Amino acid sequence: MAGEKTLVGSIHPDVLSFTAGQDVLLDRVLVEADCIGSAAHVTMLAALTPPLFSADERTRVIAALVDVMRRDRRGEFTITEADQDVHLAVERALTASVGELGKRVHTARSRNDQVALDLRLYAKTELLAMIAQAAALAGVLLDLARRHERVPMVGRTHLQPAMPSSVGVWASAYAESLLDDIELLQGAYAQNDRSPLGSAAGYGVPLAIDRALTARLLDFERPIHNVMYASNARGKCESIILNAASQVMLSSARLAEDMTLFMMPEFGYFRLPSQYCTGSSIMPQKQNPDVFELVRARSATVLSCASRITGVLKGLAGGYQRDLQETKAPFMEGIRVTRETLRALTLVMAHVEVDAAALARGFSPGVFATDRALALVAGGMPFRDAYDAVKAGLADLEQQDPTQAIALKTHEGAPAGLDLPSLERRAAQATAFGDERGRRWERAVADLLAIPYPRLEV
Repeated sequence: MAGEKTLVGSIHPDVLSFTAGQDVLLDRVLVEADCIGSAAHVTMLAALTPPLFSADERTRVIAALVDVMRRDRRGEFTITEADQDVHLAVERALTASVGELGKRVHTARSRNDQVALDLRLYAKTELLAMIAQAAALAGVLLDLARRHERVPMVGRTHLQPAMPSSVGVWASAYAESLLDDIELLQGAYAQNDRSPLGSAAGYGVPLAIDRALTARLLDFERPIHNVMYASNARGKCESIILNAASQVMLSSARLAEDMTLFMMPEFGYFRLPSQYCTGSSIMPQKQNPDVFELVRARSATVLSCASRITGVLKGLAGGYQRDLQETKAPFMEGIRVTRETLRALTLVMAHVEVDAAALARGFSPGVFATDRALALVAGGMPFRDAYDAVKAGLADLEQQDPTQAIALKTHEGAPAGLDLPSLERRAAQATAFGDERGRRWERAVADLLAIPYPRLEV
């Protein structure tokens, strides 16, 4: 059977289909990143001495790239199986638009550094959005904590009643967990903030290209220095990002599990308006917390996506291997699911209703046992003797006032010692981090393309 003609030779149709894989579909989200990266590359080639593109040729190529971006936004740009991926699809479009200039754009680069660059540009904006969403969810939880800061709530270990606590402690615990997760996302952003462009196939090119210039044009902190490592970092960077996202999902899953339990009628601590629940096809009375149940399950999805990437990486030799293509789908899926989860959780948690009476009913006399033992210690009794004395008299333990009990816990982080403003400042700083870097990225692209961005009007 004759091969199908592509920009990189004739390929047997079955081989073409197998090797193109999902890229024809997945790469649709990379069209804009590929065009922006190509604009930076051509700008660098035009700045060489002697230049490989004249100023006019650079302008024409960038105008054609912007046209591809506009067509893509209108849904008119296609990636065919013969293209194999977004890179050759854009090159095909450029050649159709500007002729020989389109054939020269690939000078001094490989699809290896192109895809690595595209994924980092994609991750740049996705990470900033994820950080903003995690900060928004933390903010909603801190608002819940502030509104119900001193509402008593039984603290539990092993799911059993343990000690007096509060809604403020419960809600802000998950907020602080997310704020720590955001620091991991920011660390992943820093790892991602390094340009692989110019490493070509992983061994450089015999031209005096300026990799620092393309890094600046694309708002990267710096290039990845070693060209082989720039190739080896493909997949590693995606793994780092999804491992950070996995921590966000673990925090979200534990929050979701608590909500699923505490919304049970047997607890009744929290409620949601009916529009944030789902019903049953057979039981008219049902109001199911499906969002929380799906958050628990989808945390496993993100964890598995991270594992799929590391599973590919663990057996690879140095240099580019086609195996890396298989990391793209789990990377994109993991990012998508994490962002969808944060968006859904933020929505429903903003409408949580707290039932203080139901929370108060959860306090049995045994919940105050530890407080009673520590009161005996304060009176001079050794702790182990106080422990034994209280344990021997559990049946006679009088129930105390939960409000008074939590008011006595004034040390840092305890029910009466919460520093919610400090957590709110951390959430605001995370939001500002995303906003500032997002604006910086948009300015860089606008300068590169010489048009407003993210708008694409002339």
